Amino acid sequence: MKPALILHGGAWAIPDDAVEDCRKGIRRALESGWKVLSSGGAAIDAVQAAIVILEDDVTFDAGVGAHLNAAGRVQLDAILMDGATLKAGAVAAVERVKNPILLARKVLEKSEHMMLVGDGAERFAESHGVAMCEPEALVIERERVAWSKCIGSAHAAEHHVGHESGTVGAVAIDRSGHMVAGTSTGGTCCKLPGRVGDSPLIGCGCYADQEAGGISCTGHGEGIMKIVMAKMAADLLAGAESAGSSSKKRRVSAGRARVTMAKTTAAAGAAGDGAQNTAQFVADACVRKLEHRAHTTGGLILLDREGNPGAAFNTPRMAYGFVDAEGRFKVFPAAVR
Repeated sequence: MKPALILHGGAWAIPDDAVEDCRKGIRRALESGWKVLSSGGAAIDAVQAAIVILEDDVTFDAGVGAHLNAAGRVQLDAILMDGATLKAGAVAAVERVKNPILLARKVLEKSEHMMLVGDGAERFAESHGVAMCEPEALVIERERVAWSKCIGSAHAAEHHVGHESGTVGAVAIDRSGHMVAGTSTGGTCCKLPGRVGDSPLIGCGCYADQEAGGISCTGHGEGIMKIVMAKMAADLLAGAESAGSSSKKRRVSAGRARVTMAKTTAAAGAAGDGAQNTAQFVADACVRKLEHRAHTTGGLILLDREGNPGAAFNTPRMAYGFVDAEGRFKVFPAAVR
């Protein structure tokens, strides 16, 4: 099977002066993940490699540079899911792990459980050789200043870059057809200590099923949790595949809430016509449902089981990229002219 890769760096009101940093980060992550896949490597290694790049990039709300919670600390969440076995490894509210996606993989591969949180997750990390760090190593000056402004006056979006989101994620299929999806985040700024959003929750912020597709979500976590958006996308992909008709695709893409088409057609155009467009129809439908039923904002990326990409969002911009059928990198948002 031909390998496939799609990833994101969050759906939010990305300002013009942050677009180029987002594009550079997305491209570096694509390069890292695609290097694994194009050389015959495993999907799980590609997803891990891509997400580590994004966690280490302070442009995004994951790993170093993540938002501070109300107590002035960084608490990180992450998940990896195996589309063949449906097993996931997830961690939440960890403060001493620089790359939580590495710890999520250890939970996936070395634990009978699927989620560990807080101190228990950190003890598991130490016992399984995951590199630890001091909590202060995750805090950068930009976020410390933003937190101080919120605490000193009132919580406000303008204090933060990527206030509403900034979560990162990736989905990959390797040459053997193995599918893996992952998501990693620092969560919302000034969140209550111990708050966990959609990102590490199976079916909410991430899902992978080789019989349907792989998904990673971003945006307002509580809203995404309400509609279990990643699992919704997987179910729609499976249903559309089973129906195999254009009428089914029209039903999947129907919805009362509107998503501006200019925001959602980039991946569809690369995917082509006919059955390949199912991935994009499903992505659009899920974001419409998020807006219509949860009354909030966000986005998602996905690959169907054949590796066709879809991406949709109802925010001003989303940072994302994928490798098209000719092996070319497609990076969004478009460069500011």
